[in-house]
Amino acid sequence: MTVGGRVAGEIDGPGLLVLVGVTHDDTPEKAAKLAAKLWGLRILEDEKSCSDLGAPLLVVSQFTLYGDARKGRRPTWTAAAPGPMAEPLVEAVVTELRALGAKVETGVFGADMKVELVNDGPITVILEY
Repeated sequence: MTVGGRVAGEIDGPGLLVLVGVTHDDTPEKAAKLAAKLWGLRILEDEKSCSDLGAPLLVVSQFTLYGDARKGRRPTWTAAAPGPMAEPLVEAVVTELRALGAKVETGVFGADMKVELVNDGPITVILEY
């Protein structure tokens, strides 16, 4: 992932790209549960988890996950939490993952990030807490 043409965070080999969207009723407790689920989720090769393999995670804040385009042609982002609420919760996910022993790389909150992904599988999972 790059920001302004410079690498801000990257992982190599098996691991997870985690896009974290925060909404208005999210809490630090939900962030901790999400981190534990991500660390133990058995979706890597041979039904292994990041914790099984010591695989890294790249955590990226992504308010657009809460985009709502049901009406009109322009999405609304009202379900996304504002930055001052969202940033500490994204950081709480990162902190909890690291406390569990994970190697975690991150994006830059609020920045225009260019994210590149090689999706092996492909598999995409939505986790809601």
